[in-house]
Amino acid sequence: MEESGTLGRSGEDRLAAFYNQRALLHPEHPLTPQRVQQRERFIARLKAEGRHAVLEIGSGGGLDGLKFVQAGVHYTGVDLSEEQVRLATSKGLNVSVASVRSLPFADGVFPALWTMSTLLHIPNKDIDDVVRELVRVAAPGAPIAVGLWSGDDEEVLNPEDEIQPPRFFSRRSDAALQRIFGRHGEIEEFVTWPEGTGAESGPGAGHWTQHYQFLVLRTPPP
Repeated sequence: MEESGTLGRSGEDRLAAFYNQRALLHPEHPLTPQRVQQRERFIARLKAEGRHAVLEIGSGGGLDGLKFVQAGVHYTGVDLSEEQVRLATSKGLNVSVASVRSLPFADGVFPALWTMSTLLHIPNKDIDDVVRELVRVAAPGAPIAVGLWSGDDEEVLNPEDEIQPPRFFSRRSDAALQRIFGRHGEIEEFVTWPEGTGAESGPGAGHWTQHYQFLVLRTPPP
């Protein structure tokens, strides 16, 4: 990403370049038990509400996508990285290359959205526009699940990234995150859990104090 945190075309290209390389070097990235639990709870929420389709922003190699499909939820995914999309489509998933800032979908077509560890690459100056785009493609009253790594409201490059260019992170406090998303709907759920070790650790290689943030935003009713 640009050191200024700019999320223009150059920033997206840099992020895509990072994840293209990561897809080739580390095609599988295990999920923590807490993340798996939240996905299962979200699937149960969709079924309880009679919602049969979901859009994932930042599909990666399709780990979550496969579970949505196996649960009988019609799945659509987008990702900036062509190689990540290749991994996901090789598993039979409906995933395409697209930017969250300009999603190639009509207004209100998805009854639910899911995006994990993706919007932390969006700088604060752009985040409201991005959340508006999520709400635009979501149906009125739809749940949008968002997962992020926390921080002290700072925008930095990841010190642990050996793949170049390194990733840009906007590390938001719980209060800042809730203020941002609260401007775009009702936050029905907000939970956090501590950073683990090894496969359960987040970005930063131990240099950052952080926890995982998970929220469900309900889009405005019709």
